[in-house]
Amino acid sequence: MRGFVLASLLIILGAGNALSQSYPSRPVRMLVGFPPGGGTDITARLLAPKLSEFLGQPFVVENRPGAATNLATDVVAKAAPDGYTLLFTTTALAINMSLYKNLPFDALRDFAPVSVFAESPNLLVAHKSAGASVAELLSQARAKPGALNYSSAGSGTTQHLAGEMFKVRSNTQIVHIPYKGTAASLTAVIAGEVQFSFANVPAILGHVKSGRLHALAVAGPHRSDLMPEVPTMKEAGVEGVEVPVWYALLAPAATPRDVVATLGSATARAARASDTKQRLVEQGADPVGNTPEEFTKLLRAEVVKYAEIVRISGAKPE
Repeated sequence: MRGFVLASLLIILGAGNALSQSYPSRPVRMLVGFPPGGGTDITARLLAPKLSEFLGQPFVVENRPGAATNLATDVVAKAAPDGYTLLFTTTALAINMSLYKNLPFDALRDFAPVSVFAESPNLLVAHKSAGASVAELLSQARAKPGALNYSSAGSGTTQHLAGEMFKVRSNTQIVHIPYKGTAASLTAVIAGEVQFSFANVPAILGHVKSGRLHALAVAGPHRSDLMPEVPTMKEAGVEGVEVPVWYALLAPAATPRDVVATLGSATARAARASDTKQRLVEQGADPVGNTPEEFTKLLRAEVVKYAEIVRISGAKPE
């Protein structure tokens, strides 16, 4: 009996090694829980062709928006752990653990972190009617409590949490209006349907340069190199609103470690590639490319961090 068990184990291990050595042998899907056009989609489409180049098979971005990214996340959590269905997501993965009750997946249990590809700060961007500074925006908010609205890419996104922290730290009453994705959220600000929003640099840069949106503050520890004239939130008079967004690749939990390592190495290589690095920097994102082990440690810390932010802000899904 012992010999049978040992033989079976060797067969399983051998099959896993064979899979790893031949990976990938067919196209790979990268699910994105946001519609096309937002920062996550833009960044995923920078990574996918580099993975195709390095690993010799197509990496196809598939937009699967819905349920504040939870739809795409659940699909990948339940996918075959063979490396052919991956999740490209954001900090929302850590946030949703505390924001939503009874999720059908667990961010720490059901995924094998591969690598953080890039990171970008969120900026407060506003319609011209909201004023030319954070001080002017707050003056309006305090004069008419509950009259101002801010949009987000959906409940549970970093934009949502940044908005809630902004309300808490500035002691104002502002109404959250969730939209289906960053593009729709920013369109609402441009049209004046809402007064302001938080969004990452890749999504807002073109709108700011064209004058359709006004960047008022960076929700991060330092100014953006692409918009050095825009103050940090602390410099603008509101402390404690630092909610950056990372863009990362994950696989189902039981994916062979060699496959995860292959994907992690290729993602790190993509982040360091001169052409990709330049395009990320041009969009206001910082290349990262950390290891699976480093990303695992980060994800655990982020789950704890955002649980506290959700608790303090009282944020709820809408």
